[in-house]
Amino acid sequence: MRTAVCYYSRHHGNTRKVLEAMAREGEIDLIDATVCQTVRLEDYDCVGFASGVYFGKFHTSVLHAARQYLPHGKPVFFVCTYGGGMGQSTRELKELAGERGCAVLGTFGCKGYDTFGPFKLVGGIAKGRPNGRDLEKAREFYRGLQAQMPQINRKNVAQRGPGTDPRVEE
Repeated sequence: MRTAVCYYSRHHGNTRKVLEAMAREGEIDLIDATVCQTVRLEDYDCVGFASGVYFGKFHTSVLHAARQYLPHGKPVFFVCTYGGGMGQSTRELKELAGERGCAVLGTFGCKGYDTFGPFKLVGGIAKGRPNGRDLEKAREFYRGLQAQMPQINRKNVAQRGPGTDPRVEE
């Protein structure tokens, strides 16, 4: 399953660590959402969006990339790391996916070391995270996505009709 993940990971690199663990399970292209580039997500079987959670939301660069590049009907998933909690951080992305007819395959979230804002004063929270157990859970999550994809692809072919593949120009 050819997968692209548009992500933002700074501060302690928590989100990137999780994505690198997932990438060991399959072909994943990591696309830094802060780098100006033209992204062709149509060429992928599945698309992910990943970020730390900042005041209850994904980073603005990831939200912008999703609004600009998410193709209609593409299966999507979300990955986030957080110091406090995930909350409703994927709400905007789920709404966008719905507007574009994209199946949401799932969300993976785990704690991540956080020294942002007031947490810096106390030495941070969620020290040592993501840890080995978190990274194994991330790999399990991605293996589960891979298992879902044949079913999603069969459903899409049934909706489009036999003999049609959106990746093939005639």
